[in-house]
Amino acid sequence: MSTDNNKILVIGGGMSGLTAALEAAESGAQVVIVEKKPYLGGRVAQLHRYFPKLCPPACGLEIQFRRLRQNPRLTFYTQAEVIQVSGAEGNYDVTLRINPRYVNDRCTACGACAEACPAEREDAFNYGLNKTKAAYLPYDMAFPFKYVIDASACQPNCGQKCHAACAYEAIDLNMRPQTMTHNVGAIILAGGWDLYDAAKIDNLGYGQVKNVITNMQMERLAAANGPTGGQILRPSDNLPPKKVAFVQCAGSRDENHLPYCSYICCMASLKQATYLREKDPESEAHIFYIDLRTPGRYEQFMWKVRDDEGVKLIRGKVAKVEQEVGSPRVVITAENTATGNKLRDTFDMVVLAVGMVPATKTTPFAMPLSYTPEGFVIPELLPKGIYAVGSLKSPLDVTKSMQDSTGAALKSLISLSRR
Repeated sequence: MSTDNNKILVIGGGMSGLTAALEAAESGAQVVIVEKKPYLGGRVAQLHRYFPKLCPPACGLEIQFRRLRQNPRLTFYTQAEVIQVSGAEGNYDVTLRINPRYVNDRCTACGACAEACPAEREDAFNYGLNKTKAAYLPYDMAFPFKYVIDASACQPNCGQKCHAACAYEAIDLNMRPQTMTHNVGAIILAGGWDLYDAAKIDNLGYGQVKNVITNMQMERLAAANGPTGGQILRPSDNLPPKKVAFVQCAGSRDENHLPYCSYICCMASLKQATYLREKDPESEAHIFYIDLRTPGRYEQFMWKVRDDEGVKLIRGKVAKVEQEVGSPRVVITAENTATGNKLRDTFDMVVLAVGMVPATKTTPFAMPLSYTPEGFVIPELLPKGIYAVGSLKSPLDVTKSMQDSTGAALKSLISLSRR
């Protein structure tokens, strides 16, 4: 057990968690980051571009990773989870479980294990748009930069082929889960968000109608390190779509699914319309919306997109998404609420602006906390010394989440001062 009395635990290694951890560590605290995925970077790593500068995530993430590498007060665990918490502010005992990666620190990311691996898995990083080998590198600038073996995808004894192919003895098939305990003065919850299951929205056709994808799948199609090398191609035949519909509030603001606004969806679809238009100036983007919510300075971005002649903004609720008979194209039925007319149109691809669900909805914290019916943490009712950040409290964009994380780092440092 570690007994350092100047330690903060950060649960979640996405942009919010990294920001909170780095701010606290650079202020003198010892910080432990716990991340359930095999890499740090979270959802931001999966974006093509993010606001406000519309730059690729590699920029911001590389800065954060460099700060992390240079700071001896930071320790991180990937493929890890918190399984037990006890104590109070200034004296929390936290038990972690570290799940096996089956690849040790000798890994040079040469890729020999993946070349030899006979098993495949769906690529969760690309939201199932492609497959990788069971031995895989999560993404091209993954941190830590080493391979991982997905044991759930392995065939009996197939790991031996990966082991035999590795010249550096980096494959360790005997790894087992480990537990460890840290004593910390404060805890920051930065578990982030999950994408709502679009298959639950029966009328929008996800999983049933060809070429209906989610907004995060669109990010991966547009990204240079995505499954298509940055070319926006529809999944059914890998042809570039000329006419794409963006359906807003897919599940959000709907009492049958997510009763709240997910905050980022309007901006995400406007941004993705620019991806399409930049790749193909002859393409068309049709955005079906209830109302467009572009807070603060983002209003100017909306005006820019609105004035593009290749972008059509349609105020209307989509009632149904269907497959065109004998074709990979998609038919949308909607009501234009501005005119009162029923609209029926055909598109090459449909992108659903699916909402955000707090990670605590499916994975509650390892001690009793107060949540809203939607799974968001109620910050006012958190125990002293525990702080939630970003989208665990409400839907937020990257910038506001990072600002919130800086505030949580300061509060955690104050908690340490009370020990």
